[in-house]
Amino acid sequence: MISRKWLFLNTGFRDGEFNMNFDRGLAHLFGKGKIRPVLRVYGWKPYAISIGYNQDESVFDIEKIKKAGFDFVRRPTGGRAILHSEELTYSIVVDGAGKTVLEVYNLLSRGIAKGLSLLGAKFELEESQPNFSKIYKQFSSIPCFATSAKYEIHFAGRKVVGSAQRRYGDVVLQHGSILIGEFHKKLPEFLKVESQDLIEKMKLEIERKTICLNEILGRNVSFEEVAESLKRGFEVEFGISFEEISETKLLEMIL
Repeated sequence: MISRKWLFLNTGFRDGEFNMNFDRGLAHLFGKGKIRPVLRVYGWKPYAISIGYNQDESVFDIEKIKKAGFDFVRRPTGGRAILHSEELTYSIVVDGAGKTVLEVYNLLSRGIAKGLSLLGAKFELEESQPNFSKIYKQFSSIPCFATSAKYEIHFAGRKVVGSAQRRYGDVVLQHGSILIGEFHKKLPEFLKVESQDLIEKMKLEIERKTICLNEILGRNVSFEEVAESLKRGFEVEFGISFEEISETKLLEMIL
């Protein structure tokens, strides 16, 4: 599964529609055999709320989201809602033939954790798997960072990276958010919830279960610093050699 030659792409800060379409495009190109495995890093401008492929959007206050100046997009992957703000988002496209979903999560999380460790802290992988069907039945709007899946990345028991995955045949698209700052905690404010108490409880739950790189390292961490560490982590963990490719060239292939 882990090829020794990958593409690396930093597309910087783009809007939500561009980011999701670009990830879909990379998966399509890989499935056609036109590109190597890819590690892409990007940010969001403006900030955006993304929801999972099958998530009900009616629980969100779209008008309030637009008034805040945020995008609202649906991801091609599963999972729950994320407020993309002070973070680095990664996306990876690889061959998943012969590997289960959890096996791929485990493998890719090792590379991500290695990269984050180069920033100066030790990160761990979640070892348990919650009953998501039960959780989602109780709270259809539950934010992604309020729960942890197996092999997601923690620091001192609190979630640092939230990831989601989709398969197109043997092609795996996995993308996720690496928390740099704390703005993501505001997500519950954009839910259609009548009880302010419930909103505050959800915000406290996110506070309790997540932690960002700025807090872990006790300093302001830059997007570019995380991007470089992530790239280096995959090189160290898997012996990968990256070739950088231009966004323009890939866009021409996608379009």
